[in-house]
Amino acid sequence: MLPIELFKALSDLTRLQCILLIQHEQELCVCELMAALELSQPKVSRHLALLREVGLLEAERRGQWIYYRLSPTLETWVLSILTQASPQQNLTELTQRLTSMGDRPERVAQCC
Repeated sequence: MLPIELFKALSDLTRLQCILLIQHEQELCVCELMAALELSQPKVSRHLALLREVGLLEAERRGQWIYYRLSPTLETWVLSILTQASPQQNLTELTQRLTSMGDRPERVAQCC
């Protein structure tokens, strides 16, 4: 990934919030991001598609849900930038909305 691609992808507040929430929670589905960001499904999906296209996210379908997480192939400098951006972007309100969301999809228990 080129730096310009990363900065273009993160230049939109919605995309920045999506990626930082996903980084914080490890994985989220569209419905969870809709609740946290208070945005429509098409808008959230459009932003997630762009983040996938540049290689920041990967997706996995489990039943009716598609879960998004950071790509495991992200370079160290990209992860460093995301880590630096996280405290600068106050996620408290967004994580509170996420926590108070009813009917969140169940996560598959991870084995050791």
